[in-house]
Amino acid sequence: MSAGVDLSGVLRPVREGNAFEETVERLLTVIKLGVVGPGERFPPERELAAQLGISRLTLREAIRELNKAGYVESRRGRLGGTFITYSRPEPSVSELRRLAQQNAEKLTDALAFRFAVETGAADMLAQQVAAGRAEREVLLARLADVNGASPREYRRMDTRFHLAIAELTGSSLLTAACADARMRLNDLLNAIPVLWRNIENTAPQHAAIASAILAGDPQAAAAAVTQHLEGTEALLRGFLA
Repeated sequence: MSAGVDLSGVLRPVREGNAFEETVERLLTVIKLGVVGPGERFPPERELAAQLGISRLTLREAIRELNKAGYVESRRGRLGGTFITYSRPEPSVSELRRLAQQNAEKLTDALAFRFAVETGAADMLAQQVAAGRAEREVLLARLADVNGASPREYRRMDTRFHLAIAELTGSSLLTAACADARMRLNDLLNAIPVLWRNIENTAPQHAAIASAILAGDPQAAAAAVTQHLEGTEALLRGFLA
């Protein structure tokens, strides 16, 4: 697993009645959002089972199903573990339109949900920075990752940057909400081609978000996230027009 990646918000404990199904869902969220990327490894079984609040038997059953579906690969030995084999599909405007038609009624709701949780997370973290509780190095590392990403890796690094903001607030519920908001739009966003020009345009926006948070300015942080998300929404709706 990549250093500095916190799975606690995404891998919150599952409910006993639906342990297997929810375990598969939680692991798929981590995989599809790219929180743990291709070639990277999940935490050890004991740690993963404890985070999910399940038995190792249930975890193994879920991993077995993901293995069959081609999302992960289990390797034995000293350097073994469960490695991610899933790769995001290539962008496709026709697929984007198909998905948008299927989810037309939910799209506006999903965008509003994302605005609410991500601006809220930035606002809260900026307040905590003012009190001296933020982990500056983590935020700057995630900023460097997204602004230095290739078009192929951009969506994954963008997700990790925004999830880091929620994680650094210390609220696992807020982190889970941000992950949920991202998952609701994940397939649609993956269907949009990422160009170098997109990365160049959003780099100053990401920098503005980080700067406002580290300056302890909640208003500016929320405004910077709003501007960034409005740009993403405009891009999404532009491809659907």
